[in-house]
Order: sequence, then structure tokens, then C-alpha cells
Amino acid sequence: MSVPKLDPGALEELHQVESELDTRWPETKIEPTLARISALVDVLADPHKAYPVIQVAGTNGKSSTTRMIDALLTRLGLRTGRFTSPHLQLVTERISLDNEPISPERYVEVYRDVEPYLAMIDGKSDVPMSKFEVLTAMAFAAFADAPVDAAVLEVGLGGSWDATNVADARIAVVCPIGIDHVEYLGPDLLGIAREKAGIIKPGSIALLAEQNPEVARVLLERCTEVDATVARQGLEFGVLRRDVAIGGQMLALQGLGGVYDEIFLPLHGAHQAANAVLALVAVEAFFGAGADRTLDVDAVREAFATVRVPGRLERVRTAPSVFVDAAHNPHGAAALAAALDEEFGFRKVVGVVGVMADKDVVGILSALEPVFTDLVVTANSSPRAMDPDRLAETAVEIFGDERVVVEPHLDNAIETAVRLAEETDNPREPVAGGGVVVTGSVVTAGEVRALFGKEPA
Repeated sequence: MSVPKLDPGALEELHQVESELDTRWPETKIEPTLARISALVDVLADPHKAYPVIQVAGTNGKSSTTRMIDALLTRLGLRTGRFTSPHLQLVTERISLDNEPISPERYVEVYRDVEPYLAMIDGKSDVPMSKFEVLTAMAFAAFADAPVDAAVLEVGLGGSWDATNVADARIAVVCPIGIDHVEYLGPDLLGIAREKAGIIKPGSIALLAEQNPEVARVLLERCTEVDATVARQGLEFGVLRRDVAIGGQMLALQGLGGVYDEIFLPLHGAHQAANAVLALVAVEAFFGAGADRTLDVDAVREAFATVRVPGRLERVRTAPSVFVDAAHNPHGAAALAAALDEEFGFRKVVGVVGVMADKDVVGILSALEPVFTDLVVTANSSPRAMDPDRLAETAVEIFGDERVVVEPHLDNAIETAVRLAEETDNPREPVAGGGVVVTGSVVTAGEVRALFGKEPA
């Protein structure tokens, strides 16, 4: 798997730090408390209080919305810090300054600055600090040192007890909420909503994506409880118009202060348009726009035109087209399927799917079945990856035996999918008009980007 052309010594130090962090609890294991992260930021002199914070939670759309907010703030003249998770290829992607990942050298430096305090905090708790808690503190410290004018934080898992929630975010953005991470958040949608609603702080501004009505009620109850100002997609703001365009879509967006038209977004799907207006109103709220006071529309247009979200219906090859998408739950798979159906005219679409064993595989495959003519099941390199043969058993029940192929290795799976996409029943037809979409997991998406020589972004 390729990595960007970086100093070998710096990469070696980065891998050493990652080895040390990997001895801690992984991000897939949580202990619901903010005590440890609170204690750590306290001894670090509260770096998370050095700048205003926008926090983004939800089940799907967090990373895209966070990147869009960052692009807008940057274009409007602010120095920004962005914290996202998980990463696709290199851990430095998680901590960004001015819309760019920090260098491996800086990542190591920040870790070594924080490291002396970790044993102190570990010794005061029955549960040592998790890797995610340490990474969150590192981001806070890097942002304070920069220093940044604003930080955009993507919640890692849940909301109330997520390490990012130690920050007092004055603006809380809640993306669509569905069922995911059942083993940690439970199978109860309303319980998940209550957990994610925990990012809405007293006196803050809450910006809510369109939700299941019962979920919306939970979020509004939280807003009332903490006296938060609330704006809802579909009521106070929304997407007025969306037209498919080459390389993306043209949008007209109703913000809090007015209409922003002729917005080109180089991303596909109605879900990305919804993410865009959510990002827009977050930045409006940050600057106090509203009641006929808008942002500079030219700056907004320029910012959205620069947005890049790796691993979200990202084209990594042409002729035939190969796309990679990090959808890893039924809601994300449904959004992917809708975008493929509405915006692309492929005669056939061959799917390559590699998922984690703890995911809702039936829900994911059922959402994709209407748009995939054939399916190649495979696995990524994670120890949590579902065995391809086991995945194939479920896939055959949904797609039928004739439409499913098993390829244990991801590179071979892509080659097989490309061959299937190029096949035609007419020997006189030189081009079959097919495409390939690789999906099912963030890890799968990252490994595909590396296979096609894409650098971490």
C-alpha cells in the first residue's frame, strides 16, 4: 500500500508513535465518561478553551459537513483547526490546520508534548486513556499552539460521552441520525438520538438536519432543556434547487440570512447538497449572519468549489470509471445508491464490497442491490473485516448466486469488477458503459485510494 512521498525518518517516528498509541484502548471500545479527557486538558492548561468551537455529530455526513465548514471558514479569512475520524490512509489526516493535514513531524512533536502527562492521568483511573482521547487532546493542543481562530470538531462516537464533547461548542451541528455502532450505542434509535443530542450545550445554537420525526422530537427536547437557539433543515433553511452538473451539482441554498445561488459543489448526491446547506448555516451562525445579513456569496461559491471529500463517491479511475465510497451502514448505502441511480448513466454498475463483521450487512447489501448489476465480495486488511465467504452467503440471499463473485483479496476483487464492467453481450460493442463502485467500510475506501496512488488528504 503506497503512502505519500514523505521523509522516511519522519514516517518511522510516526509509526513508532502509532505503535505506542495502539497499546491503548481502540476507538471501537469506550468507557462513558469525560473524566479522563477533562483531567488531561486541565493539566495541559485547557487548550480547548483557546478558540471558538463548532461541533458536528450524527450518524452520516459528519466528515463531509466538517470539511465544508472548514473550507468556508478558511475562505472567509480564518485560521482553522479540523479534527475528524477515522482516517482513510494516514493518521495525520485527523488533525488539520488551514484545511491541510499536519505533517508527520508535527504529529510526533505534539504527541511527545502530551505524552508526559498521560501516565499521570492513567494512574488516577481504573481505565487508562483511550487512543481516541489522546488524539483529541493532541488536536486541542495543536490548535492552541497554531493558534487557530476556530476549530471544527467531528464527534467520534455518540455525543455526550465522546472526548470532543469536553469542548464548550457554541454551535452544534447534528447530521442525520440512524442506527450504527449498535454494540456501543445500542439498537434504540431514540436512545442514540439522546446520546448525540448531548453536544447541544446550554445557550448554544443547534442546527439540525432533517430527521426521523421521533428523533427530531428528542433533539428539540434537548434544545428546550438547555435553552439553545434552534434552526431546522426544511423549515428555517434548506436546499431550494439541485441540478446535476459535470463533476458535481449546482445548488441554490436557503441560508439563515438569505438565498445563495449558483453554488457549484464538486460532490455527488442529494445527501451532499443537504450537508452543504448544513455547513453553510453553521458558518452563518458562527459569524452572526441571519435576518437578511448574509455571508459574501462570492466567497461562499469559491469555498464550495474547492471542497474535496476523499472516499465519498470519489472517482479514482476512468475508462472504466472506478469510484470509492466509505458507506458502512444502511443509511450511507442508501444515499450512495440514490446518487448512482440519479446522477450516473452507466449501463451496468459492478459493486465491490468489503465490510466489518460487526456491521448491518443485510441492510447495507439490501440498499445497494437495486443499483449493482453484479457484486464482488472481498475483505480489507482489518482484523475486524468480515470473511468474504461468510459475506458471500448473505450476498447470495439478496443478489442471487449468479450475480455474486468471491475474491478474498481487494486488488483482485477490483480487477474482477473492472472485467465484469467491461463485458458486453454484443461482441461488436467495444465499450460496455459500465462502472465500478468499491464500498462497505472506511478501511476499504482508504486501501482502495492507496492502491490507486491517491495521497492522504
